[in-house]
Amino acid sequence: MAAEIVRSFGEVRLRVFGTSMVPSILPGDLIAIRRAGVREISRGDVVLYSRRGRLFVHRVVDRKGLSGAPGLEEFCLITRGDRLAHDDPPVHKRELLGRVVSVERGNRKIEFAARAHGSGQWVVRLLLASDRATFLYLRLAAFRRTFLGKETK
Repeated sequence: MAAEIVRSFGEVRLRVFGTSMVPSILPGDLIAIRRAGVREISRGDVVLYSRRGRLFVHRVVDRKGLSGAPGLEEFCLITRGDRLAHDDPPVHKRELLGRVVSVERGNRKIEFAARAHGSGQWVVRLLLASDRATFLYLRLAAFRRTFLGKETK
C-alpha cells in the first residue's frame, strides 16, 4: 500500500522497525519519503525501495549504468544499510519508490542530509561490528528518550 501511495501522491510517511540504518534511523522513527527517479538519486542519499513485497530503507553507496540499446543506458543503485557489511543486490528503477527527506524522532523533526557511507564515525563502525553494541545503543537511546526527555543525535 505504501508503494501505491508514494507512486500516486508523491509522498508517504512510514514508521521504521528494522535496525539496518542505526544510528542514522532508529526503530520507531517516522520517515518521510518523496518520490524520485534513479537519475535524481546521488551517492549518500537514503532511499525506499520495494522488493518481493518488502520495503527497504538503505543508503546509496554507488550508482551504475547498465548497458542496453545504444543511447538507452539504464541506471541502477547499489545500496547498503549503514550497519550492514554487504551491499544489497542492485535496485532498478521499477523498485525505487523515493528518497528519505526527513526523520521524526519523538517530537523532533530531523532534516535528513545525505552523507557518504562509512564516513569514519566511530559509532557507525562499532555498530557495524557488533549486534550487542547495537542492542546497547538502542537501549540507551530508549532510556534517554523515556527518562531524560532527550533525543539521541
